[in-house]
Amino acid sequence: MSLRTTRLFSIATLAIAGTLGACAAPAPPSAPEPLWGSEWRLQSIAGQVALPQPAATLVFPQPGQAVGHGSCNRFSGAVEIDRDRLKFGPLMSTKMACIGGASEQESRYLGALQKAQRYEVQGDTLLIHAQGMDQPLRFVRTAPRK
Repeated sequence: MSLRTTRLFSIATLAIAGTLGACAAPAPPSAPEPLWGSEWRLQSIAGQVALPQPAATLVFPQPGQAVGHGSCNRFSGAVEIDRDRLKFGPLMSTKMACIGGASEQESRYLGALQKAQRYEVQGDTLLIHAQGMDQPLRFVRTAPRK
């Protein structure tokens, strides 16, 4: 091959490689850490620090199930998780009387879970983003995944 033909061949090869690279679909975002088998304690609701006692919790014991403590009552219900999206089904809870601000916190907490849209895990922190809330629910991990 002549020098000119070699250069044209090299330029054509680079052009084709660039075109093929541009056609490749971008890699999908990586799936967040699975929640099944994890346990969490609520730290804040929309930026407001949660009451330390009684602690509000959230546990994902097995696929499709969520349980926890709202602040004074235990709750359970279904949860659907698809990649970083999550949706809680109706949550059932016990009906014990609450003392102090626990009743208000429980109402806000369970209401926010019902409006949950997506989540992310950052180390030992779980963030649940809910519709209508400018800041996510923030949890700290209390038990490692099983």
